[in-house]
Amino acid sequence: MNPTAAELDLFLLEHLDDYITETSELCAQPSVSATGEGVLACADLVETMFERRQFAVNKIPTDGNPIIVARLGGVSPRTLLFYNHYDVQPPEPLELWTTPPFQPAVRNSALYARGAIDDKGELVARLAAVDAVRALHDGSLPCGITFVVEGEEEIGSPHIAQFVRDHKELLACHGAIWEQGYVDASGRPINTLGVRGVLSVQLTVRTMTLDAHSGGAHMLPNAAWRLVRVLDSLKGPDERIRIPSFYDDALPPSALDEQLFEAMPNPEAELRAEYGVREFVGGLRGKDLERAVFSPTCNIQGITAGYQGGGMKTVIPHEATVKIDFRLVPEQDPDDIFAKLRAHLDAQGFADVELTRLGAMWPAKVPADDPLVELCIRTGEEVYGKPALVEPLVGGSSPVYAFAKPLGGIPVIRPGVGHYSGRTHAPDEHMLIENFINAARHIARIVEEYGSL
Repeated sequence: MNPTAAELDLFLLEHLDDYITETSELCAQPSVSATGEGVLACADLVETMFERRQFAVNKIPTDGNPIIVARLGGVSPRTLLFYNHYDVQPPEPLELWTTPPFQPAVRNSALYARGAIDDKGELVARLAAVDAVRALHDGSLPCGITFVVEGEEEIGSPHIAQFVRDHKELLACHGAIWEQGYVDASGRPINTLGVRGVLSVQLTVRTMTLDAHSGGAHMLPNAAWRLVRVLDSLKGPDERIRIPSFYDDALPPSALDEQLFEAMPNPEAELRAEYGVREFVGGLRGKDLERAVFSPTCNIQGITAGYQGGGMKTVIPHEATVKIDFRLVPEQDPDDIFAKLRAHLDAQGFADVELTRLGAMWPAKVPADDPLVELCIRTGEEVYGKPALVEPLVGGSSPVYAFAKPLGGIPVIRPGVGHYSGRTHAPDEHMLIENFINAARHIARIVEEYGSL
């Protein structure tokens, strides 16, 4: 480890208690975007955290919660952007917390509080990293730093995409570090290169104006049966989605992605133990379970039709609904898929089916050989002392798309404080203090080297 890295580590260790205190103060402020509890007060607190570090701070209003942009210039013209959020998930059920969710408590070498990992501990670890680098450079930085901290991530970031489009000059950068990085159960840093897109919709079938007695089932149309036929038209038993041209733009994994899949552990045994799976989709086994993330999906979230109470009620349902999400792979466009879905329904004789768009996110992926990715992997292995696990694509979605393309196709990486058992979104959410210091050490190294990358 070179002297600069050793000095970074020493600074962070010497100030660790201060940073845990700062994280605790931030976690003590409720900021539940689903209900609005404490959100604006938390935005003010985050603004103050940047101001006392002499960042140039803009708290910018949106149609929802304000977004904070904080900037510092650097010696290099290169700028690194950090994305974080100050809102948290609702804390319920409260009775399952060992200590109250907004009364942070340190025990078993971990900080317990709502937001400890997602995303307040993450934010403070990044501030700590920037503090350490500035301390070694007499207050300057090797590269420019821009923080974007929003307050609606936990409700789907409904305003972030428009915000980025409206403020591209303010947010101009050459690469970004996204929120929520992790280490796995063995302590290896996980590097995620991409996320899938998603299109969520609701289909509604109405065959009559009210439910009818099932004695009339020989002549009156059943909305549930019609919905079943609609669903059968969308996906076959082979799991192929039947919407014409659905797969036209879907990119397969690259040759380098295939190499990364080969280096990943076999997840089969763990998945069987966790979910009690007898047979996986399409008969998948072994590492093919990971590779299948490049297969777009059509998933039924839930179906509602007719009587579902106790006993029986002999009715013909007049209305049936289903909520569906399509997970999309790189280069697929939710707008395009929505249009193709509507055209498919019409062509199959289902023009009467009401199609409602519930939400969408676009896929985003960075190549494994991007210099920022390579820097993240190399410095992560130095900090954690273990080879990094590199995931070409994960099954979920995030608003990373809102930044990557509008800002010129910037690469995005995800080092952070998370760990496999941190109970993110659940009662007793907690951040391991060891993970906090390692994340800060990792990010400090990235900032230190990014100006000359």
